[in-house]
Amino acid sequence: MAKEFKISAARLQELEDELNYLKTTKEKEVAEHLKEARSFGDLSENSEYDEAKNEQAKLYGRIAEVENILAHAVIIDDAAEENTGRIGLGCTVRVRDLETGDEERYDIVGSQEANPMAGRISDDSPFGRAMVGRGEGDVVEVEAPVGTLRFEILSVEKRA
Repeated sequence: MAKEFKISAARLQELEDELNYLKTTKEKEVAEHLKEARSFGDLSENSEYDEAKNEQAKLYGRIAEVENILAHAVIIDDAAEENTGRIGLGCTVRVRDLETGDEERYDIVGSQEANPMAGRISDDSPFGRAMVGRGEGDVVEVEAPVGTLRFEILSVEKRA
C-alpha cells in the first residue's frame, strides 16, 4: 500500500504548478543544455555532457516524486473540521517547555509541508504524534535524542 501524503489545498496547487513547470519549461531547458553539450564532440571526455545527463536524471527523478505525491495526496480540509479544542492537522498550538519555561508556537501540518525552522511541524514527527489528539492544559512527553521533553499545551487554535 502506498503512503498517503496529507497536504493542504494550497500545497496541492503548488505541487501541480511545479509539475507543470518541470514538464514544460524546465524539461525544454534541460533538453537544450543536453543538445548543446552533445555538440562539443567526444562524449567519453565531455564533462558538460555528463553534467547535462545528471541534470536530466535529477529532473526526471523530481517529476516522478511530485507525480507520486499528487497520486497519493489526501487533502486536509481545515474548514470542514469543527474546532473541537483537540490538536490535529491544521492547528496552531502554543506550548511551554516545562524544563526551561520557554514558550513556542507551532503549526501542525502534513509531512510535505513541514518546516521545523519556520515552526511548521509534521504530524508524523515525534513531537507531532505526541501532540495530535491532545488539548489545552495537557502535559505531553516527547522522546528526543537528548531525553524526554515535557511540554504543557497552552492553547489550540484552528488555522483560518
